[in-house]
Amino acid sequence: MDTLNIVYLVGAVLIFASIMASTLSARLGVPLLLLFLVVGMLAGEEGILGIEFSQYAIANFVGQAALACILLDGGLRTSFKSFRVGLKPAITLATWGVLATVMILGVFVTWLLDVDWRFGLLLAAIVGSTDAAAVFSLLRNGGVKLNDRVQATLELESGANDPLAILLVTGLIALNVDPAGQTALGFLGLLLQQLSFGLGMGLFFGYFLSRLLPKIHLAEGMYAILILSAGLAVFAATNLLGGSGFLAVFIAGILIGNHKVRSTEHVMRVMDSFAWLSQAVLFVVLGLLVTPSNVLEVWPYSVAIAAFMILVARPIAVYTSVLPFKFKNKEIGFISWVGLRGAVPITLAMLPVIAGVDNAFMLFDIAFGVVVLSLVLQGTTIPFMSNLFKVRIPNNKDPKEEHEVWVSDRASITLYEFEVKSGAFAIGRHPRDISTRISPEEIRVFALVRGQQILAINEDTKLKFGDSVWYAMSGNHAGQIADVFNDTTLDRRAIDDFYGDWLLSPNVKLGDVPFFSDKMKFESLDDGLNTKNEGSSKNMWEQTVAQYVKASLKMAPVSGDTVVINEEWLLVIKDVDDNGRLRAIGLKQQEPKQQ
Repeated sequence: MDTLNIVYLVGAVLIFASIMASTLSARLGVPLLLLFLVVGMLAGEEGILGIEFSQYAIANFVGQAALACILLDGGLRTSFKSFRVGLKPAITLATWGVLATVMILGVFVTWLLDVDWRFGLLLAAIVGSTDAAAVFSLLRNGGVKLNDRVQATLELESGANDPLAILLVTGLIALNVDPAGQTALGFLGLLLQQLSFGLGMGLFFGYFLSRLLPKIHLAEGMYAILILSAGLAVFAATNLLGGSGFLAVFIAGILIGNHKVRSTEHVMRVMDSFAWLSQAVLFVVLGLLVTPSNVLEVWPYSVAIAAFMILVARPIAVYTSVLPFKFKNKEIGFISWVGLRGAVPITLAMLPVIAGVDNAFMLFDIAFGVVVLSLVLQGTTIPFMSNLFKVRIPNNKDPKEEHEVWVSDRASITLYEFEVKSGAFAIGRHPRDISTRISPEEIRVFALVRGQQILAINEDTKLKFGDSVWYAMSGNHAGQIADVFNDTTLDRRAIDDFYGDWLLSPNVKLGDVPFFSDKMKFESLDDGLNTKNEGSSKNMWEQTVAQYVKASLKMAPVSGDTVVINEEWLLVIKDVDDNGRLRAIGLKQQEPKQQ
């Protein structure tokens, strides 16, 4: 009994310490997942507690269950809107991108370690795919707002590339153990089986569960437990049938999360805690499993492999994958950089150890080092690189808090909290005046909080700096309200620098914009400028701004996209609705080029 209590105590303390360490993550600029790993390593056999843990089978069991939970939660929070701009490139990255990375990196690893090509490809396959836990955590909670095309592509890729990575590792393990028993045709058949069964099971059970939720009535906390247990069942059943359980649980999560009903909100709230717990447990266990001195022995190899992967293999794979989809070079560059590695490579590195592959422990230690380097180099530099590649967009639209309140099984009202910032337009105004100007039918003042106390609203109430106002909305007006509350002089200047000083309606004709003179239009006809647009420059001025932008982009538009009109002016997309319709477009004057 004492042994059992010691296990409970140590496990609880480690998780507690990991969560407390997370408060340092934002201050230090260190990825939270790396802190979880450090906590596990400090508790390990060469750490403070000296816990000896070398049970790879148990760690693999924990890893598989935790990754299934993380992918389920990631799917629940993936909107169908992401499919509009990121599905095709993500699928290409999850298939050809993984294969290209493994082939290029495999050649380098084989040369670097002077090993058999099968072993080199195995190591490359282990670290060849991006990690959903790392990508979801750092992109969604990192405080950086990316343009939707880049974010959707990265998130969908990380959720969809596990099947191929697992299959490659499994096949290459068999190739290392029993080379004569493997054929290319058998490998291809296994790949098709994994993908088709995974996709089919995910679609079937995702649809079934999304339709089941509205028909049952449970205690609020039970809905998430129901979906988590069902998700793990789908994961296990798909694996037993020979399909990809990771793909199935991710697809099921997407279908459930996009079928909004009262119970979905309960699921999302509790599943967030399950996902964080899974990440904490997973990375602490992985930290316990590793022996730091062994990792340091092969550290030069980890550095060389990580550098080649980040700077050569990943960029080539990304460029050849997304170029047909008209991605801009700066977007390709950022997607190449954010090829985050995390729990998946370490979990896959356990499989050769369990299978008894020669030098499997060295392979595990190298893979662990590559993951640490990826989290440190790539994870900590996301804000800097997003600015360098210009894929970061101003984040002035988000309310401070958001809560969905379901008033029936299929109808909801969302409560948004907005804080009055210094220099905001809202200062000195009545909170009802703001809602009335925007949409009096769909916006109601719910509460005004001043000094941590609810303040009664009367006719003389005026907003002050630091006030928090809660609005109940049934329409999509949060961005407009945020402009009123967050519109400080500093924020306004940053937004104007990004989107331009003038805002255009998508329906106005380009030729009717007063900034474009007749001389400019005549010169464009004469010079043949702006021929990027389908159709001649002769009719560009008769097109609406939306028509011109869409024809010039030749891809699904997202906020932050730019379209050049001439050397002096360009258009910057500011707002796009969930159906891809342009709602607001900025007109920006370009700085004159220096001679």
